[in-house]
Amino acid sequence: MESSLNSEQNEVSVSGTPTSSVSSPYRRTYSDISGLSHRFDVQSFYNRPSNTNAVVLSGHEEDVSEDAVEPKDDVVNDGDGDEEDSDIDSAEDAELEMMRERFAKLLLGEDMSGSGKGVCTAVTVSNSITNLYATVFGQSLRLQPLSTEKKELWKREMNCFMSICDYIVEVIPRSLGTNVEITETKLRSDILMSLPALRKLDNMLMEILDSFTENEFWYVERGSSSMNSSGGGRDSGTFRKVVVQRKDEKWWLPVPCVPAEGLSEEERKNLRHKRDCASQIHKAALAINDSTLNDMDIPDSYLTTLPKSGKASVGDVIYKQLCTAEKFYPDQLLDILKITSEHEALELADKVEASLVTWRRKTGGLTHSKSSWDMMKDIGGDADRGNDKNHILAARARSLLFCLKQRYPELSQTSLDICKIQFNRDVGKAVLESYSRVLEGLAYNVVSWIDDVLYVDRTVRNRED
Repeated sequence: MESSLNSEQNEVSVSGTPTSSVSSPYRRTYSDISGLSHRFDVQSFYNRPSNTNAVVLSGHEEDVSEDAVEPKDDVVNDGDGDEEDSDIDSAEDAELEMMRERFAKLLLGEDMSGSGKGVCTAVTVSNSITNLYATVFGQSLRLQPLSTEKKELWKREMNCFMSICDYIVEVIPRSLGTNVEITETKLRSDILMSLPALRKLDNMLMEILDSFTENEFWYVERGSSSMNSSGGGRDSGTFRKVVVQRKDEKWWLPVPCVPAEGLSEEERKNLRHKRDCASQIHKAALAINDSTLNDMDIPDSYLTTLPKSGKASVGDVIYKQLCTAEKFYPDQLLDILKITSEHEALELADKVEASLVTWRRKTGGLTHSKSSWDMMKDIGGDADRGNDKNHILAARARSLLFCLKQRYPELSQTSLDICKIQFNRDVGKAVLESYSRVLEGLAYNVVSWIDDVLYVDRTVRNRED
């Protein structure tokens, strides 16, 4: 009995905290449980009853005999109470494990070797938000509500990332009289303006997805037996399939189908309204993302790769249009270039942006970051620049880049944007940029999915006519 008592006491530290720990089975890979979403009392975790026979002594030691411990077979199960306690303990174990893992990755900068070669905190946060978006929405390929688990995961994790911004403040001096002056802190102005707007856009997108519960359309997988049959989906006598002709040939996306007579007028009206809302959300998120990227400093590594002249970046054809035209119309120039693919559009965006930076450097315009409103004012501000050729070229290059992004909203990030994100050290800007970027992508997907359904409906009605 003494050996048994000694073995049990060895599992108890001097402070009453168990020193032995059982490895948790909830090792995170792609878990729907976040460790940073709720407050967790570590002390209460350690002080709860252990699953082993260890005894926590408070104040003085007491003799523990084997007779004092009842066998498990004799314990009366009082119903669901024990199962609920076990679930709570399991959830707490998982919560604590998530907290440890997330905290470790943040400190290590995603360098699991611990050699100090990890990325900075801003890049870690940006990558985490991007990966969270891929986890939650990566398999969402149709107009339907998110599952409860994924919706809770998204809200829980994003609330965690947004809480970082609660501690990013700016100091403002305030005078209390002629000889007394104090300083106050408030949320940084860019966070104070953009973060509530992004939260609102996020909620609006979730409401749009949640509204697709009772639809007159449905989806079939490409290549499935329902696609190969004459009628597809719910009722072969009432519904028919129409394959969407996508320019990008995204064969992995499901195909929307509509009734043989097409959608009802009410359903069509609701879809158009939701599309307009998602389009406005996309534009708002894009504006916030552009504004945040414009506020980021241009890394020296990017500046060293620029040619000495902007003409060398854009080429003779575009430079001639930018230089010689009395009035510059960027839409006409894009029509002349006849861009046929997203790759060509992205290549053009990189060239125009490089020339824009070159011309701005020559005018001294890189000393201060510009807001999106200032950039919009510069689009038509050639007359205010006098005869300065570099100012005119920079303004026209900005207008061309703006129209290019408007015409190709699915355009990937330019080389300059990627470089800015990679070398950014501002955590607040990293949160705003990544949050607005993923919302921009989700809003664009919703618009595209609705367009697919409306295209199928239009094709069916044209056949009936």
